[in-house]
Amino acid sequence: MIECRNIVKTYRNGDNETKALRDVSFTIADGEFVAIMGPSGSGKSTLMHILGCLDTPTSGTYILDNHDVSRMSDDELADIRSKKIGFVFQSFNLLPRATVMRNVVLPLMYSPTVTDDERNKRAADALLSAGLAQDRWQHFSNQLSGGQIQRVAIARALVNNPALIMADEPTGNLDTRTGEIVMGTFQRLNEKEHRTIVLITHELDIAAHADRIIHIRDGVIVDDSINHRKKVVDQSLSHHI
Repeated sequence: MIECRNIVKTYRNGDNETKALRDVSFTIADGEFVAIMGPSGSGKSTLMHILGCLDTPTSGTYILDNHDVSRMSDDELADIRSKKIGFVFQSFNLLPRATVMRNVVLPLMYSPTVTDDERNKRAADALLSAGLAQDRWQHFSNQLSGGQIQRVAIARALVNNPALIMADEPTGNLDTRTGEIVMGTFQRLNEKEHRTIVLITHELDIAAHADRIIHIRDGVIVDDSINHRKKVVDQSLSHHI
């Protein structure tokens, strides 16, 4: 699904040069659930922007689902984002004056070949996958709990059936128990629907839900290993919920 080869990202401000990423290389297989961890300033946000096709590397190669996106134009990147990637953010980014269904349908409005009936069906399927009860679908976001709002955001990410789900600090605005429930949703999407998920976080307890954890510091990968804690986390999550 993802192959990064010798990714470098350099920012320039006049004569000053800052390397946010330094020769980063790794692969993520189709259907993997991977967490990318690092402290503030580690380069994880820069890496997320590149993986999410929101930015391009200064040098190196990024292959996403068999497409070399390293040197694509802004328009080409926008097309890849709309077709291949679903985003879930910490701040939810829902339209407050639109219903749940309207928020989830919105990404499909840019697909003129999709009929209204098909849009509604795909939105309903996405909401069911995200685990939001049907009696909430005509509510507005200010009528929902934080966990329910994040489930709407997850459904919106799913509605285009993307190859990759990028989750950027998705539990950052949630209390601990609600965050655990949302992480359970991601795990189910990965395990039952075989969704490829890349999670950006600075919290070890959140990263522990992933099958693999990549640690980044000062723009360099310092560890990339299988998460052996996951079985313990799964048992704890089951008991907690």
